[in-house]
Amino acid sequence: MGFARACSVALVGVEGVVVEVQADLEPGVAAFTLVGLPDKSLVESRDRVRAAVVNSGAEWPQKKLTVGLSPASVPKSGSGFDLAVACAVLGAAERIDPATIADVVMIGELGLDGRVRPVRGVLPAVLAAAEAGYEQVVVPEQTAGEAVLVPGVSVLGVRSLRQLIAVLCDEPVPEEPADGQGRPDAMLAGLMIPGTGLGTGLAPAAGRGDGHRPDLADVAGQPRPRQALEVAAAGGHHLLFSGPPGAGKTMLAERLSSVLPPLTRQESLEVTAVHSVAGILPPGEPLVSRAPYCAPHHSATMQSLVGGGNGMPRPGAVSLAHRGVLFLDEAPEFSGKALDALRQPLESGHVVVARSAGVVRLPARFLMVLAANPCPCGRHSLTGAGCECPPSVVRRYQARLSGPLLDRVDLRVEVEPVDRADLLGQGGRGESTAVVAARVRDARARAAERLVGTPWTTNSEVPGHELRTRLLVAPGALAAAERDLERGILTARGLDRVLRVAWTVADLRGADRPDVSDVAVALELRTGIQRGVPMGVGER
Repeated sequence: MGFARACSVALVGVEGVVVEVQADLEPGVAAFTLVGLPDKSLVESRDRVRAAVVNSGAEWPQKKLTVGLSPASVPKSGSGFDLAVACAVLGAAERIDPATIADVVMIGELGLDGRVRPVRGVLPAVLAAAEAGYEQVVVPEQTAGEAVLVPGVSVLGVRSLRQLIAVLCDEPVPEEPADGQGRPDAMLAGLMIPGTGLGTGLAPAAGRGDGHRPDLADVAGQPRPRQALEVAAAGGHHLLFSGPPGAGKTMLAERLSSVLPPLTRQESLEVTAVHSVAGILPPGEPLVSRAPYCAPHHSATMQSLVGGGNGMPRPGAVSLAHRGVLFLDEAPEFSGKALDALRQPLESGHVVVARSAGVVRLPARFLMVLAANPCPCGRHSLTGAGCECPPSVVRRYQARLSGPLLDRVDLRVEVEPVDRADLLGQGGRGESTAVVAARVRDARARAAERLVGTPWTTNSEVPGHELRTRLLVAPGALAAAERDLERGILTARGLDRVLRVAWTVADLRGADRPDVSDVAVALELRTGIQRGVPMGVGER
C-alpha cells in the first residue's frame, strides 16, 4: 500500500481554505476514485491528471487509487487542484518522495500534455496558505508574479509537470519551449472570464491600454459639481449628480477614480484578490495600485451588483469596485430591488451572500456615484425646453431612488447645462486632475493623522457617536444643522453625514476643525439649499 499527501487551496468567495489532497494506492482492479465534495470540473480532473502524468514520462499506477480532499465538508470547485492531485498520486506510487510534498501547497491546472495552466484566484489562495503557516507554494509560471506579493512564502513557478517532478526529485530540469511569438499567450486564457472586458464597465479605468487617462481639465465649467467631486474624493463620500442629458455627469464620474489617492499596500492586496477571483486582473499586472472604476449597465440584476451566481457566489460589481468607484449611470433605470440591495454594503463595507452552496462574505467598501435625469425625457429642469412629462410621471421617475438609499448619499448636486462661453473655452480651462489630486492627498493625510490609533482612515468611516463626542466642531457651528434636524430636513443619519462632510471640507482648507462656514458648505452639498457660502472649498 502506498500513501502520500500534498496541499492545495479551495476558495470560498475571496477567502481560501487549505485542503489536504491525499492519495492512497491499494491492490485491486485499476480504478480512480475522487472523494471530498468535488464539483463537476474537479471530477473531470481524473482524466486530465492521468493523461498529464503519462505524457510527462511518468508511469501511471495500475492499482486501486483513491484521492481524498480533506476537509470533506468544504465544497471544492475549479481545476486548480490538478497539480496537487498529480503529485500526491506520484508520491503514493513512489515516483516522488512523499516527504518532499507533504507541506507544499500546489495550485494549477494540468493540460493533457502535462503543461501547467494558470488559474484564477492565486493571490487569495497563497494568502490563505501563508496564514495557515505554509512556507512553500508551487504555482503556474504565468501567475508567479501574483504569488510573490505575499511575504514570507517561497514561490516556485513551473511551466510543466515534468519540470516539477525534476525539481522535487533533484534531477536536471528540462527546458520547455515557449509558445510561438507574435500572438497572445493561449495559456493566459484561463485567467479571464469571457464577457468581463473593458467594454462591460467591469474593468479598472487604469487598464484601457492606450495610456490615456481622463483629466478634469477636459470638463467645461461646472464649478459646483467639481467641488463636490473633490469633497467626495477627499472624504470617501457618496455622490449624486442630477441634471439634464449632456451636462457632464458621466464625464465627472469617470474622472473621480483618477483623483483618488493611490492604494496602500494592504488595499492593493485586497483589490487584487477580488479581481483575481473575478477573472478581470490584467495579465502582466499582478498588483492593482490604482482605485478601480466599475460602471455596470442599468439592466444589471441584483446578483450582478452584490454578487451571486450558480453554486458558490462570485463577486459582484460592489466587490469589483472595492476601494474604488462604483458609478451607476441612469440610476433611476436600475431596478428598485437592485438599488435597495446596495443599502447594507454602503453602511458595513462588505456584503454577505447566502446560497444553498454556502455563505460568502465579500469586501465592498466603495465610493458610490449616482447620475440621474430629472425626468424620463431629461428636460424637466430646463426652461423652455419643451418637457412633456406629466407631473405624476416626473414624481414616479424621481421616486425610483428610494428615500433610505438617498439618505446614505452625502452629496447631492444639481448639474446645470454648460453655457456657450465655458463650452468654447472662453472661460478658461478648469484645474487639472493632478492639481485636485494633490489637494485630496493632503486632506486625506490630515484625516489619517487625526484618526491615528483608530480603525478608520477617512472621514466617511467615522461613526456618528465619535463625531458628536470626541471629534467636536467649533462652538455654534452646528446651529444651522440642528435647525434643519428639527424641521425634518435632516434625519439623524443625515446629521452625522453632514458632520463627516464638514470635517472633509475643513481638511481641504487646512483647518483644525470645522467652523460655521464648513458646516454650511456640507449642508448645501447635501440638501441643495443655498447657504451663501463661497464656491471654492479650499480657497477661503
